[in-house]
Amino acid sequence: MTPRVSVYIAVSLDNYIARDDGALDWLADVQDAGGGDYGYAAFMESIDAVVLGRETYDAVRTFDTWPFTGKHVVVLTNRAFTPAFGESTYAGALAPLMQQLGEEGVARVYLDGGATIRQGLDESLVDDMTLSIVPILLGTGRPLFARGVPSTHWTLLHAESFPTGLVQLHYQRS
Repeated sequence: MTPRVSVYIAVSLDNYIARDDGALDWLADVQDAGGGDYGYAAFMESIDAVVLGRETYDAVRTFDTWPFTGKHVVVLTNRAFTPAFGESTYAGALAPLMQQLGEEGVARVYLDGGATIRQGLDESLVDDMTLSIVPILLGTGRPLFARGVPSTHWTLLHAESFPTGLVQLHYQRS
């Protein structure tokens, strides 16, 4: 059985997940002064494995703390790689990887990184998405949904707005 595949990501009003250079500084505009995390910790408790692209992995490695402690982490890459936290690597179609993870007992996968998410959508693997819409127009950057993403229908499960202006949408593939 293949695991449930989930996306949890912040996106600007104009569909960007990072600036052209990969910078995420614009996310600081919606840091919750009360220390809230918009449900991220609860989401992380619900997942067993993280599958992310190499560029996202390299960005995460710059964080003060490793955010995936206790999770099986798979980095999609063709480049040389030295794991720092027990990560493994994979290259190729995601469907065989998801099958393998399911056989290993993984029930839910967090798919992270723009190219990785688009690959999951292209392969019809993404089951649900949590999109945190940040009230900023970047004008240019790295898009979440690029031209050519396959047409699919999604059902809105929940919408919530926050005092910071962030709106969070939870969708499930119909």
